[in-house]
This record gives sequence, structure tokens and C-alpha cells, in this order.
Amino acid sequence: MYADVKITVLKRLLLQDVVEEYAEGDWAPCDRLTEGQEFVVGGRDMATAMPTGFCSWAWADIFKQVLTLARGGNFVGTKPGTFVTCCTDGFRPVIFLLQRIEPARLD
Repeated sequence: MYADVKITVLKRLLLQDVVEEYAEGDWAPCDRLTEGQEFVVGGRDMATAMPTGFCSWAWADIFKQVLTLARGGNFVGTKPGTFVTCCTDGFRPVIFLLQRIEPARLD
């Protein structure tokens, strides 16, 4: 059984010093996602279903952590059911908060 996982965009960064040294042209933070934007993934389709409107490159980067949380796993040094991660864009990374959504208990 998979739990749902909420993905929240925490920050969109631009590493201007790295851009100035290693890139050409004008750069801006990622315009695909916005800070505060939320996506929820889960259920049996977890293994194949990227959230609608999400960046496919970022999804490839964070999918392993999303799946770990969805399957009940945790990460050392973080609060249970959470993880902070980012995409691998070296010039303008996007930082994500991942949170497992625990199923409601029926007592």
C-alpha cells in the first residue's frame, strides 16, 4: 500500500556566481514551477504518474525520495515522513519539501 506524498516548491534559486563563470547569456530562476506550488502523488499509479504540470527533469531527480516516503520509509536526519530535496539544475535549482500524507485511521 502506498501513501500519498505532497510535493511543495520551497525555493527557486539562481546561482549567479556559477552562471557568470560557466554559462552564457541571461539566466533567471526556473519559470516552470512557482514557490508555494503544491502537487500530491500517490496510490497504485505512483510508479508511473508524474503530477500534471510538474517538470519531467525534476520528477526524474526526486522520484526515488517520493517513492521511499510513499512506501513508508524515512530518511536519516529528517523528521519522519518528510524530506527536503532539489532538482539537479546546477545553475537554477528548485528546492522541494516532500511530505508523506498518512492515511486516516478508522477506529
